[in-house]
Amino acid sequence: MRARWLTAPGLLLALSVLFSSPLIAASPSIAARDTFPDVSGNALSRRDGDHAHVHSQPHHNHKGTVLTELNETDLAVWHQPTPPSYYTIDWEEAGDPNETRRPGLMMAHIVFMSLAFFGSLPIGIVLRSVKHPAHGVAMISFYAFSALGVSSSILYEKMTPNMYDGSVHGKHGYFILVLALCLSAVDIFAGFTRLVSFMRSDKKSVKSFWRYVILNQTANGFPQGSEYVGLILEDPEEYEIAKLGSPHSDDPPDSPDGTEQWANEVHRHHNRHSSIVSDRTLLGNQTRSHSSDTLNDIAKSSPRTAQSWASFVGRAVFAILERSLVVAGFGMTLSGVVVYTGGCRHSWINGCLAHLIKGGIFWCYGLLTFARFLGSFAELGWAWNRAPKGSKYTAEFTESFVIFLYGITNTWMERFGAKPGDPYSTKQVQHISIAVMFWFAGVVGMGIESKQVRRWLASSTFESFSNPADMSPEAVTEPPSYLASFNPFPALVIGVTGAAMAAHFQPYLFQVQIHSLWGNLLVAFSVLRCLTYFFLWLGPPKSILPSRPPTEALGSFFLACGGMVFMFSTEEVTIAAMRRGRDGASFNIL
Repeated sequence: MRARWLTAPGLLLALSVLFSSPLIAASPSIAARDTFPDVSGNALSRRDGDHAHVHSQPHHNHKGTVLTELNETDLAVWHQPTPPSYYTIDWEEAGDPNETRRPGLMMAHIVFMSLAFFGSLPIGIVLRSVKHPAHGVAMISFYAFSALGVSSSILYEKMTPNMYDGSVHGKHGYFILVLALCLSAVDIFAGFTRLVSFMRSDKKSVKSFWRYVILNQTANGFPQGSEYVGLILEDPEEYEIAKLGSPHSDDPPDSPDGTEQWANEVHRHHNRHSSIVSDRTLLGNQTRSHSSDTLNDIAKSSPRTAQSWASFVGRAVFAILERSLVVAGFGMTLSGVVVYTGGCRHSWINGCLAHLIKGGIFWCYGLLTFARFLGSFAELGWAWNRAPKGSKYTAEFTESFVIFLYGITNTWMERFGAKPGDPYSTKQVQHISIAVMFWFAGVVGMGIESKQVRRWLASSTFESFSNPADMSPEAVTEPPSYLASFNPFPALVIGVTGAAMAAHFQPYLFQVQIHSLWGNLLVAFSVLRCLTYFFLWLGPPKSILPSRPPTEALGSFFLACGGMVFMFSTEEVTIAAMRRGRDGASFNIL
């Protein structure tokens, strides 16, 4: 949790060092750059990287020559000078020297908002998911830290001139806080109701106030609410056996995807009719009451009413929105760092957005992978365990769907900023090719996870029998590998992307080193995920408890680090680092 608290200060420290104003004054050539007139026209509207193939530029050529020194004259043609920022006037005495600055207020804003969104909020979400009575305390601390952070930000804005025109960081932050308040309206109303009930009671004490109003506990120490009635702590092994051996389980323990059940039904059908297996029987005439791929049996045993459906949808939407607040906090961290350091303006905007969004996706993917290692989503069977009640979608299916969505959108977004008739640059062709690989591999991955597709593929096996009645029950018994999903395509896509980016052409050696670093980190994640599948193939999970393979802990670290370096590999940041005199090794350590 401490690592999450340090996310915002770490990002701020790295980018603020790179975007500082002495970089401009450190070199005569850099100072001369500021005397260039603003270049108007199509040059400044080109997408970041498109100018890498213009013959008139000395260091941007088709020969693949990698340079070690920065060409400021060429950069002045394509990019405007970086104006002063909040960081430069706070820490480097730019602007009016007679005005007093308050950088401590900004530091307080960063610390308090980081504690709120990366400390209290995740803890509150976890406590709510397990219905812990301390959930209310965590959310109270979230709003307390948020109030302190907003207050320090308001004071800072009153004492500091506007250094970033068009910034919507503050508006977005207020919207997220209002959304959090709306989600907490139910808790606030329930707490207010308990407070009124406590004030009307005869017995009043600090201890009873804390337990009843704050912790929502009754006199016997159990939280209020029907969900806690009859709660008994069972031995894990007994719980596992009871769950896996339950006749009402959606997925029998030896048949997680229903293939063996379906095969046995086919076998019994042919024993009764003594006929050759037909396509109709193989593809769709299974016994409905034993199918684990539909919800018909569940619907018959416990039909959902309109009220129950509304409750289900409401809980799902609430859970999604609540967990999205953490992601929104991460997005606000990135936008805050950009606004404070004065980056991502003018012609840098497209490349900056591409790196921050895509790198942020890999960063969040790494955190979710680590959360799965710790045991998150164990109720769905996504924590490298057996699903207690079966799951319609596997973690690999979800990863494949996200990869497909990522690729199908980036295929068309790559040309943002280009005008009709503009030729495709080499970088655009490379990026579009990677995006096509993403959505194609995502489709294949989703197909592999489809139980219906598995049945179609298995139908040819039964067609090879001239007399299906000769098949023994052992012949259709599922192998142990059917207990888990071994889908290599999500890992394969990440690994190929990392390898391609590690070999991605860049005009400067410094940029080549940065891209090689995060590309190799993605490859390392891919290798470790394949090792996870290898070990689980040898011993598939049989318990509903998270198995926590150590390869996933290492893989999540490499994936998150790769996403972080990805965000820092924008052309603007790397050029600022080169102006500072950083080499690849020192930048990577920073």
